[in-house]
Amino acid sequence: MKMSRAFGKTLRDDPAEAELASHKLMLRAGMIHQTMMGVYNYLPLAWRSIRKIEEIIREEMDAEGGQELHLSKLQPIEIWRQSGRDESYGPDMMRLTDRRDRLLALAPTCEELLTNIVKANVLSYRDLPVILYQIQTKFRDEPRPRAGLIRVREFDMKDAYSFDPDEASLDKSYDAMVRAYKKIFARCGLDPIIVDADSGAIGGKDSQEFILLADGGEDTIILCESCDYAANAEKAEFAKPSMPIEDPLPLEEVHSPGVRTISELCDFLEIPQGKTIKAVFYIVDGELIFVVIRGDLEVNEIKLSNALGNPTELRLAAPAEVAAAGVVAGSASPVGLDVRTVADDSIQLGSNFAVGANKDDYHLLNANVGRDFKPSLVTDIALASEGCQCTKCDVTLVARRGIEVGHVFK
Repeated sequence: MKMSRAFGKTLRDDPAEAELASHKLMLRAGMIHQTMMGVYNYLPLAWRSIRKIEEIIREEMDAEGGQELHLSKLQPIEIWRQSGRDESYGPDMMRLTDRRDRLLALAPTCEELLTNIVKANVLSYRDLPVILYQIQTKFRDEPRPRAGLIRVREFDMKDAYSFDPDEASLDKSYDAMVRAYKKIFARCGLDPIIVDADSGAIGGKDSQEFILLADGGEDTIILCESCDYAANAEKAEFAKPSMPIEDPLPLEEVHSPGVRTISELCDFLEIPQGKTIKAVFYIVDGELIFVVIRGDLEVNEIKLSNALGNPTELRLAAPAEVAAAGVVAGSASPVGLDVRTVADDSIQLGSNFAVGANKDDYHLLNANVGRDFKPSLVTDIALASEGCQCTKCDVTLVARRGIEVGHVFK
């Protein structure tokens, strides 16, 4: 077909609503058309490109023993309730009710449905392992669709599932998928990096993402340019600097008029942020949780959620909810507070910290974990960022933005 006959209107100028270069180019080239926020139509030029990519995917998946099938997008909510993931997906899962008032789901993924199918068709361990995959439309009710096709509510995805008789077989299937992905991206002219990642609602013990570095990407990646360490910021670990370990001093109350923030407290006491403990309050499945972390670090909510068993609800507490627990804003303290407390392990890398006193215009000096407060849980819930130290080689980590183009779970 001649280009003059190709369907789709080209544009001379960048559309005002487009943010990323890729989004602008696809709109200007007449490849896509937006129906509503987060929903796009692929016009002939885009659809031809997508079909070519799909063929590459099929060839490499089949080469690793994959078998293609086609699963229904519309699924009964009951199969999601069996796994409990109807709640863990929360509002991201699109739901609808049919004329018989039966609740249905538009599939965001297909583990539950395919597990039921395999259960009915695999009668012996001799039928395993098996790798099944599909290239299918998925739905997720994204809270903020943006960046063209990067974050949308309806999208096409290749999803594959292996069913294995034992851990050794699972490892082989996982490695096969990693090989397939590498070949697929190479044939598409892409060179993503592989990073450790959080499993999220999919679950599993190991998870890696294939990330294309791009300034407009949604993901923050933490990299070491000296060794091979790379992880999504949601998962990344880092070597936390230790503050001086001193003999515990007596707890002391000091008058601190007008001091409300960690920065103000450090200026007032002339101490580094690492000598303070900050408080962050969350509502977790209806319960107020007191999260404490050293003042020079930030809370990683993904790590926090994992530490708490991935609750259905995890959000910052509103000021009224904090006040109802008897906490004084700007001077919150784990000392003497009868609230469930989760602490980052950084509080063990120091002593004699400055904390709030749960009293207006007052703070406490020389607070020590174990003596003055005892958290219910102490674990790593700190957010890695550029400038932190690599746990493998002690070199400074860097942060980059990227786009997730593939994800494998085990």
